[in-house]
Amino acid sequence: MKSIILLSLATNKFEEGGMLFMSLILICLMLSLVLTIRGIVVNKKNAQQSKKMLSLSIDAGLLGLTIGFLGSITGLIEMFDVLQSMGETDPAIFASGLKVSLLTATFGLFTFVVSRLGILILRWIRD
Repeated sequence: MKSIILLSLATNKFEEGGMLFMSLILICLMLSLVLTIRGIVVNKKNAQQSKKMLSLSIDAGLLGLTIGFLGSITGLIEMFDVLQSMGETDPAIFASGLKVSLLTATFGLFTFVVSRLGILILRWIRD
């Protein structure tokens, strides 16, 4: 039951952050994980291929982080446009907009951290 609630909560946050940017970040996360696992698997057979997977995993993690901050900045700009058109605003509306705009940055940072952990593991196995 708890797993269903957590999945529902994660899905809601994913949708709140904006499907475009959150989906791109998720793709970067999955790509980074696949490349890291592939680098670990081919490590014994082909060190050059493992090094290439390491480099690509680094790039995928950084791309996820960058997309997260791009989505956050885009969300902030949209929020300020809406607030400007409203004139007088309620602080609750402002806080809600800030929360939503920070979801992509948070997911991008999560992607970067997971990617870096995978890279550390791959480097540890390689050396």
